[in-house]
Amino acid sequence: MPAPGELTFAAPRGAKKPPRHLADLSPAQRKEAVAALGEKPFRAKQLSQHYFARLAHDPGQWTDIPAASRGRLRDALLPDLMAVVRHISCDGDTTRKTLWRLFDGTLVESVLMRYPDRVTMCISSQAGCGMNCPFCATGQAGLDRNLSTAEIVHQIVDGIRALRDGEIGGGDAGGTGSPARLSNIVFMGMGEPLANYNRVIGAIRRLTDPEPDGLGLSQRGITVSTVGLVPAMHRFADEGFSCRLAVSLHAPDDELRDTLVPVNTRWRVREVLDAAWEYAAKSGRRVSIEYALIRDINDQAWRGDRLGRLLKGKRAHVNLIPLNPTPGSKWTASRPEDQDAFVAAIAAHGVPVTVRDTRGQEIEGACGQLAGAER
Repeated sequence: MPAPGELTFAAPRGAKKPPRHLADLSPAQRKEAVAALGEKPFRAKQLSQHYFARLAHDPGQWTDIPAASRGRLRDALLPDLMAVVRHISCDGDTTRKTLWRLFDGTLVESVLMRYPDRVTMCISSQAGCGMNCPFCATGQAGLDRNLSTAEIVHQIVDGIRALRDGEIGGGDAGGTGSPARLSNIVFMGMGEPLANYNRVIGAIRRLTDPEPDGLGLSQRGITVSTVGLVPAMHRFADEGFSCRLAVSLHAPDDELRDTLVPVNTRWRVREVLDAAWEYAAKSGRRVSIEYALIRDINDQAWRGDRLGRLLKGKRAHVNLIPLNPTPGSKWTASRPEDQDAFVAAIAAHGVPVTVRDTRGQEIEGACGQLAGAER
């Protein structure tokens, strides 16, 4: 049963569940699943090694597993979950957006961004989104369904393989001469991560469990965003993670935020920020306040001043996002002079503030644009 006041989202009627996959299961559950197939339990660790550590999905590469067992194990625990519809690259081939078609025809997106000193991947946790924020292409398309843990994880597995195989341009991150490694994962693609709570938590565990049980990535390199589902934020604070929490605020006042982020009518700005400070205290991590600057809507200097007053003395950093406009939308990015005044108003309160590097506009970079165009 959901906690009191927690949002729940029903799957569309008649929707099929994704097939069970190794990445959906804990190490103990994998042993049980392998044993149920009549195989030795240690085959679970071998399969995990191939999927998470070697990135070897072709059974022909599983030379430590008897040939007679490979097909059965693959069909039962490593089924095909998603296929690439297309990749689109820009920024000198250092940014690649991928449109995926899931097993049931649902479309989702992920973006891999390579910088000189780091590699970041933005992933989806839902197909569509039920938050209905009017300036967001994904929100306007509505929610199709939650992604499974394995569907979330596989986006990252594919990104790591692409880096290993030299598919992403830009040279090696850090100048080491070695293939670039994925350093940051942001749950800021399609969907509201905390509305798909259990599967997102499962994905974080798969991403950060040591090899071969998982990918062995650092929790500190993972950022989970939310529009402010307060009960789930409290629950997330109790997980004991060292991930970063990002709060998509977009307005410092309830009157405007009710319009921009409709869930604000349920949990007010103060409640959302109080839950964020709880997470900061328990995790020891600074909270990122995400704020899409929208021309003549939320970019007034007085709102920057108000935001600075709310955050002054708190463990927070403001990440301003020049809005990536979607075709036909009335919403667009702020004027440079208004953006500068907004930054100055926040900084005047001693609150750290940066403007996010904008990438991918020429490849329909805003969440949901590519899937919407495919539809």
